[in-house]
Formats: sequence, structure tokens, C-alpha cells
Amino acid sequence: MVATLAAIALYLLLPQRLLIAPRYVLPALECLLLIPLVAINPKRLTRQAKTFRVLSLTLVGVIVVSNLVALVILIHELLYAGVKDGRPLLVAALQIWLTNIIVFGLAYWELDRGGPVSRTPAPRSSLPLADFRFSQDENDDAVQEVADGASATSDWVPTLMDYLYLSTTNSTAFSPTDTMPLSTRAKALMGVQSVSALLTSLLVIARAVSILH
Repeated sequence: MVATLAAIALYLLLPQRLLIAPRYVLPALECLLLIPLVAINPKRLTRQAKTFRVLSLTLVGVIVVSNLVALVILIHELLYAGVKDGRPLLVAALQIWLTNIIVFGLAYWELDRGGPVSRTPAPRSSLPLADFRFSQDENDDAVQEVADGASATSDWVPTLMDYLYLSTTNSTAFSPTDTMPLSTRAKALMGVQSVSALLTSLLVIARAVSILH
């Protein structure tokens, strides 16, 4: 919930010219989608139904699309609108980049191994195929103090922080680092995130800095 609200707040702070609708329309829709999710699991993610999964994925999808559209508009403004003030563009680029990290981290968290509710209480034998291979998933033959924290020996499962870290490294290195995508959808999502982060970092920031000079 905190991560989602942070993404919504970053969108609200974007300049109006980067928004595809009046400022509060999409954030209001996202909050409406978030309310039933909190009502279903007010304290811990222990209950899951088909409706819950659809709402969760829809919420993430809306934030992803709105942020990517803001990036496309920002690039268009830089290339064709003759913008003369680089400071707001730098701030907007940073907001889009941070939102990119948060929302793709949420997407990975929602999709991997059936979602957060399935990963925690269910036995490993009943989990869907993994979308990502974390380093803990292959550490069972390492030195003892490392193997003790491996998935096979400690029943370790990834948390939201692990997916946010994955999203951060993918947005900075523009490629997988210590966590590998396994499924087609994971590779597609990481590809989209890498390209958007690359455009934000190289094209948008470089152009905004050149305007400042």
C-alpha cells in the first residue's frame, strides 16, 4: 500500500503537460482500486480470490501505462516542443524514473510464483513456476553460513523488498544482475523497464542538462 501510494504521489507531482487526463482522474481511479485490496487484507496478505488478483494486476497495469505515457510525452516535449527550462524536466524525469522502479517492483511481486499470498503459506510443491531465479534459490551448496539462508534449507521466499531491489538494479544496469528472469512475461517486463529507464537516463536527462547549459 505504501509503495502504491508513493507511485500515485509521484504521478500527482508531475507537470500538467505530461499528464494524459486531468491531474486527479488517474490517481482517483488508482485509489478506488486500492481500497478494496486493503479491505480484503487489512493487515497481512493472507486471503486471495480471483477478484483480488484481477484488482491487484489492474492497479499495477494502470500505474505502469500512465507512467510510460508520461515518459513518451516528456520525450516528445524535449524533441519537438523547444523546451527552454531544463530544471522541471530533470525533476519530472526523476519522478518518472522512481515511479518506474516502484511500479515494476510491484509488478514482479504480484506475478512471481502466483503472487504474494500464494508464496507465503503454500508448500513449495504447490507453487506455480517461478518467474525469477534469486541467488538464494541456488545457494544450498555454498559455504554453510550462506547455505543456511538458501531457499531449499530455510524455506526462504522473496519479499517486496527483494522485488524492489530487482527493479532498482534493472533500472540502473539496464539488464539483469543477480536475479535472472525465467518466464517470457518476466523477460518482457524487464525489457520494457530497461528500455524506459535507458530513455529516461540517457535521452531525457542528457537533453535537460544541455538545456541548463
